[in-house]
Amino acid sequence: MNSASSNLTNNATAASGAVSPTASSPATPVAAAASTPVAVAAGTNTTATAMPVASASPTFSPLYQQIKALITQSLQSGEWKPGELIPSEVELAGRFKVSQGTVRKAIDELAAENLVMRRQGKGTFVSTHHEARAHFRFLRLVPDEGVPHYPESKFIEVKRVRAPADVARLMDLKSGDAVIFIKRVQYFDGVPTIVEELWLPGLIFKGLTAERLVEYKGPMYGLFETEFGTRMIRASEQIRAVCADAGAAQLLNIDLGTPLLSSERVSFTYGDKPVELRRGLYLTSRHHYQNELS
Repeated sequence: MNSASSNLTNNATAASGAVSPTASSPATPVAAAASTPVAVAAGTNTTATAMPVASASPTFSPLYQQIKALITQSLQSGEWKPGELIPSEVELAGRFKVSQGTVRKAIDELAAENLVMRRQGKGTFVSTHHEARAHFRFLRLVPDEGVPHYPESKFIEVKRVRAPADVARLMDLKSGDAVIFIKRVQYFDGVPTIVEELWLPGLIFKGLTAERLVEYKGPMYGLFETEFGTRMIRASEQIRAVCADAGAAQLLNIDLGTPLLSSERVSFTYGDKPVELRRGLYLTSRHHYQNELS
């Protein structure tokens, strides 16, 4: 099995501050227009002449997909905040000049993607990481016995650094861009179970400090959503088996070479923008990794 040390590193240098980005505004639906390419003929000692050719066929998306995109833009711009009630299907149908059925189909897909949440008899709400069910959407390590619960965190290191090349590549940054580096150990019922290293874009998370992380008692993604306007929408994750190196063995209070699960996850916000890289080592003597496939 691979050494755990290849997944968790600490060597990075300090970087300077940056400013926060702004959200984009909603747009009005429009049909895609076909572009007209040109063919260029050129010969020796002659001037190239542009000749029109047949127009490419336009590509149209279904109407409900266009409405889904517009609603997503409103979510991204903050028109409706996390946890807030969005307009009814009837109101949205009037706003976009489409049928209620078209709006319903768009919202069905948004609900399936966990961007909104329907509540029987109350309406549709913007999903939030503060919901109880959302706490375990990205936390897949559950106890072999008992009810799943959120772990306690001990922060080992929080600092502003320059992004290493591998981190920059995964997060669509330039090598050397400012990132926030976080290292922590998570405990279930007092037992150290997870060692994690996180990298966050410094531009978005300017002002995130160890003190703020320690004093915040909810899930970390709830803090990102509330104070930094960044909501995790989806994640891509790779998992492999490794052996605990000396550093992991010390932090997890286990023997050198103990089998661990190693994960590397990139989380994305609206627009498929990567906003977090997380590398973790999981002790599975009392827990297992659970995922539901559909």
